[in-house]
Amino acid sequence: MAQIPTPEMLDDAVNAFCLQGILKERTPYGNGHINDTFLLTCDDGGREQKYILQRMNRSIFRDPVSLMENVANVTAYLRKVISEGGGDPDRETLRVIKTGDGKNYFEDSLHNFWRVFLFIDDTFCLEKIENARDFYDCAVAFGSFQRQLSDYPADTLHETIPLFHHTPSRFQDFKKAVEADPLGRASLVQSEIDFALAREADTHVLTDLLEKGELPLRVTHNDTKLNNILFDNATRKALCVIDLDTVMPGLSLYDFGDAIRTGACTGAEDERDLSKIELDLSLFETFVRGFLEGCAGSLTSLEIELLPMGAKLMTYECGIRFLADFLVGDTYFKTHRENQNLDRARTQFKLVADMEKKWTKMADIVKRLS
Repeated sequence: MAQIPTPEMLDDAVNAFCLQGILKERTPYGNGHINDTFLLTCDDGGREQKYILQRMNRSIFRDPVSLMENVANVTAYLRKVISEGGGDPDRETLRVIKTGDGKNYFEDSLHNFWRVFLFIDDTFCLEKIENARDFYDCAVAFGSFQRQLSDYPADTLHETIPLFHHTPSRFQDFKKAVEADPLGRASLVQSEIDFALAREADTHVLTDLLEKGELPLRVTHNDTKLNNILFDNATRKALCVIDLDTVMPGLSLYDFGDAIRTGACTGAEDERDLSKIELDLSLFETFVRGFLEGCAGSLTSLEIELLPMGAKLMTYECGIRFLADFLVGDTYFKTHRENQNLDRARTQFKLVADMEKKWTKMADIVKRLS
């Protein structure tokens, strides 16, 4: 486990970056569980200037240099697009603050990697959908992210987490977990294993189309949860897509699908009562409408047609990852109670099954709105 940042470590990190003004306050910030995050408040000649300082989690992000190269290049591109469109790049995307020697990160003597972003004031995040309008605005924001980066050369980005949303690879990992069965748990979950194995053919659909050149490689966020959007305090409009650590080359369908998986499900991810789990078609329609509006014609007709498959595959993929982790002893996803990863897998599979029941309705919604 990484050492808790000491005041001396924080001093070294703060002093490495080109901040405006004199540091007045440094406090822990947010409720994230991956990086260590601090809010820096500086006095810049009577004007308050705030920054976010983070120590990156090296156990998750093994190549922080490549990660920060992705973040810096993508945000620089976004700032240009936003400025040309008459927007405010300091509020509508992240701004990476450089070190005194011009780097996007600072490596301290203990090989901790630090970074600083300009703080975006007068904003808030949502942990859950409070109304359909919130989900619609979230969809517009993630769709706009796709549109703004539609001409970015995605193949120049580093794949910082190899095969992150490569469903065939995830399926092979799942099969290996079933075969190894180190804790003898497979016999307890045979119906869940059978459910996953029965859908092997689906795992290749999107990757095969990508390899054939029928789906375009795009810049993808890969973690399109509601709480990765900043909303404006004054307008309550979605303002800025944040948490760009998993920005990589991928498919637009990954971002659409993961947002549906997390936002259009009627129950919690680890809900034990599966009768509470289904796809909310009204929320699905809301997100499709907002996503297509944000994309503003930047998606191909095939990408649009396959939006339901994106939702199903991202849900299925997460389900087999949860089940595989349960089988090998809960070594990847954090758990807070017994069988939590199994409960997570079951909710994902129930959601997949419900999508299959509503497949025609999902396809009709997409066709009507496109």
